[in-house]
Amino acid sequence: MGALAWRWALRAARLPGRGGVAVTAPRRSPGCRPAASAAMSSGSSSSGTRDEALRDKRTQILSRGLPKQKPIEGVKQVLILASGKGGVGKSTAAVNIALALAANDSTKEVGLLDADIYGPSIPKMMNLKGNPELTPKNLMRPLKNYGIACMSMGFLIEETAPVVWRGLMVMSAVEKLLRQVDWGQLDYLVIDMPPGTGDVQLSVSQNIPIADAMVVETIRKTHLSNRKWIETGAVIISTPQDIALLDARKGAEMFRKVHVPVLGLVQNMSVFQCPKCKHETHIFGADGVRDLAKSLRLDILGDIPLHVNVRETCDSGQPVVISQPQSDAWFSLSE
Repeated sequence: MGALAWRWALRAARLPGRGGVAVTAPRRSPGCRPAASAAMSSGSSSSGTRDEALRDKRTQILSRGLPKQKPIEGVKQVLILASGKGGVGKSTAAVNIALALAANDSTKEVGLLDADIYGPSIPKMMNLKGNPELTPKNLMRPLKNYGIACMSMGFLIEETAPVVWRGLMVMSAVEKLLRQVDWGQLDYLVIDMPPGTGDVQLSVSQNIPIADAMVVETIRKTHLSNRKWIETGAVIISTPQDIALLDARKGAEMFRKVHVPVLGLVQNMSVFQCPKCKHETHIFGADGVRDLAKSLRLDILGDIPLHVNVRETCDSGQPVVISQPQSDAWFSLSE
């Protein structure tokens, strides 16, 4: 880990003090019970005072209510790509959707934020390495490839180094990735969320306004023919497998609870076609995401097949949208 990464990590780890060093009760020894009891009483009193101070601080923070949403400087719209379950291809979808947004309109500037602190994937998928430079204002400059400005925890640590942080440190890191980055002027910022419904999802959803859903038309690859999108919200990625659908439903319900409407669902790994005989097999199930969308009264935005090209191109840092733009391996469109 370089000097910049260490300095950045230490800033992220600055938590409120706990009122000095910890107080431990002394060992009890024969003949010294009164002194030991007095010391333990003193330690207990000190601990009680500290706990009371923490309770007061917690009450003070909670009394403020939810934080006010504040736009990211220079960013016009934000699109969240989320899933309840890990390993369903969400990062692959986020990378290719960001590239599709840029390819769909060359006048638009697009950024990509990897909000997965524990398992960042964007550096490898976008073929990027190195530490971000700092501006005179002490902001990090995103790394750029294929015309997409990218920021990830993966740029700040060694590729094989684990991030062993508690929730508060992770939230602080996400806040810095959002606010202490010189994004320049972006039309769209695509955020690749980590799996689950925890601290990161809440921090992002409650602190920044989520994008105008007109970007969904790029995902659909249509031309605003029959439908005008007026909502704002997130896109849920899932495979048709029952286990993945359980968590996808939780992800959709979480966004609803924090008043971020879900724009729709994308069914990933929907079908496998044998490259020799062309026989199609629904390895993870046929229409699980479609059925979930119906039960949630949400739209299906499209299907991504289980295709070796999608996997190989992302692993090599040349996503299929940029390396094989005419390939049918990327998206089967919903009507």
